Amino acid sequence: MRILSGIQPTGKLHLGNYFGMMRPVLELQDEGEAFIFIANYHALTTVSDPEALRNNTWDVALDFLACGLDPERVAFYRQSDVPEVTELTWLLSTLTPMGLLERCHSYKDKTARGMTASHGLFSYPVLMAADILSVQSDLVPVGRDQKQHIEVTRDLAIKFNNQYGPVFKIPEASIREASAVVPGVDGQKMSKSYNNTIEIFGSAKEAKKTIMRIVTDSKSLEEVKDPDTCNVFALYKLLATPEEQATLAERYRAGGMGYGEAKKALAETFNAHFAPLREKREALANDTDYVEDVLREGARRARREAAETLSRARQAAGLAWS
Repeated sequence: MRILSGIQPTGKLHLGNYFGMMRPVLELQDEGEAFIFIANYHALTTVSDPEALRNNTWDVALDFLACGLDPERVAFYRQSDVPEVTELTWLLSTLTPMGLLERCHSYKDKTARGMTASHGLFSYPVLMAADILSVQSDLVPVGRDQKQHIEVTRDLAIKFNNQYGPVFKIPEASIREASAVVPGVDGQKMSKSYNNTIEIFGSAKEAKKTIMRIVTDSKSLEEVKDPDTCNVFALYKLLATPEEQATLAERYRAGGMGYGEAKKALAETFNAHFAPLREKREALANDTDYVEDVLREGARRARREAAETLSRARQAAGLAWS
């Protein structure tokens, strides 16, 4: 089974990214032939600073390798290193009904939040379809908010196959159901958009400072507290062992513990989890040749598949003469 997933390099990765996307994606290494890419073409719809885009792209590469991505088992690459994707995007665009894109809720949601209504943002699902179809992916793990884009991909693949002949596999969506919503320091869903994140590779000091700002209720030290409604405990559960969770939950319910103590426990657990990964990331950052070799080899593998797919699509559409 061939699996594809991507992530946009739009800023520093945080705890929400780690549990919502990174860990599930890294688990794909054990489930099939995985293609994981850094979606820097897609990021151009929101990142206009070229230096920031380059830095963010490199940061994502370091983060994934530090967190356990195995380049021996995974084709890991920058989207922009597979130019066949953009030509395939055009071929698919010629068959894409305007109404199909106009119904996509992601475009409407983003423009409603003030993003520029560019053609790139509007046609984002077509580029996403090209990403998926170029490597003939069988399965695409996505959050529920991206399910519609997989449906667009399927529609375009079927439409192309019906018009020109069987070129594309019809992929299936695998909906990632988060085991828990990762709350930000303000209690909302953790998101760069809300400026409420805890960066996974910031320093231990920075992480602790951010954790100490997590919003809680106003109960006094002596009062009994409910771990099930506490943002601090919700984050602690993601990182602690079941035994550690039970011990801290008991202290909540017994009273006599302030939220400051719970936050310190979270900071210690956070650092214990990420300190080894932080060290690995620092070593990778000092071995740029290795990281670049990983990305180039991943792109070579992806391009081999994409070139074959594009050649078949060009032939089918009448753009090849041999």
